[in-house]
Amino acid sequence: MTELTKSLFGASLDIFKNNKGSILRTIVYTIGHFAIAITVLMLVADVSFMIALTDAIVEPLANSIWYFILDKWWASRPKK
Repeated sequence: MTELTKSLFGASLDIFKNNKGSILRTIVYTIGHFAIAITVLMLVADVSFMIALTDAIVEPLANSIWYFILDKWWASRPKK
């Protein structure tokens, strides 16, 4: 393993360890959002599975980034 690869892996591991709760909640939220978005689009908008799948992947990925940022901000707020 090269020094760069070791550094990247180490940095990734540190990021995961320091944000484990937020990352796991974000993953669960994203998976649920995929399933909900596909179902709703197919039932309400009457679109094909492939179109629903495409939208269900792109839109929740953007939402998951937003949720991660929101969760980090919310968790960093001082408790009263």
